[in-house]
Amino acid sequence: MISAPSGTGKTTLVTRLLRAVPRLRFSVSHTTRPPRRGERNGREYYFVARREFERMAARGDFVEWAEVYGNLYGTSWTALRRAQRAGHDVLLDIDVQGHRQVRKRLPEAVSIFLLPPSYDELERRLRRRHSDAPENIERRLADARREVRRWREYDFLVVNDAIVAADSALKIVVSAAGLRRTVQQDRAREIVKSFGG
Repeated sequence: MISAPSGTGKTTLVTRLLRAVPRLRFSVSHTTRPPRRGERNGREYYFVARREFERMAARGDFVEWAEVYGNLYGTSWTALRRAQRAGHDVLLDIDVQGHRQVRKRLPEAVSIFLLPPSYDELERRLRRRHSDAPENIERRLADARREVRRWREYDFLVVNDAIVAADSALKIVVSAAGLRRTVQQDRAREIVKSFGG
């Protein structure tokens, strides 16, 4: 799982990480927001009507779900299990609300919080994007103030003050996560058997 305030560079870093780590798969979430230009259903998101999303949530179809900026977003159990059965590690790009839900349901999941180097730098990045109205930028900055206070709930912290360093740090975390005892236990048992134990 990876979470970050808007404008921290998460999308760029996730894209780089997915290209670099072949066993890693991106979890495509469901959302009620309309597709943006160039987005395809099933690639960036599964776009569903609000009523359908609410039915899915009521049935317990989501590992986590939350309302963000007036739209609903959720990670389906089905997609997660399908990827895991295929032998892939799954990367969830979720907000702090979703992180809490996943942590309760999948306590073994590894979580990373991506921080900007400072509030001033985050504000500069958001304004430089020129993709949001001033009132939306203010809302994102207010949300960021709340979100950064939750850093203690995550296993790893990565500061994106330089894209190359942050990219390297994320790759190290993913590599280390793959070496945890719980992940390697089947292989370890086979090796121990070869020793007669």
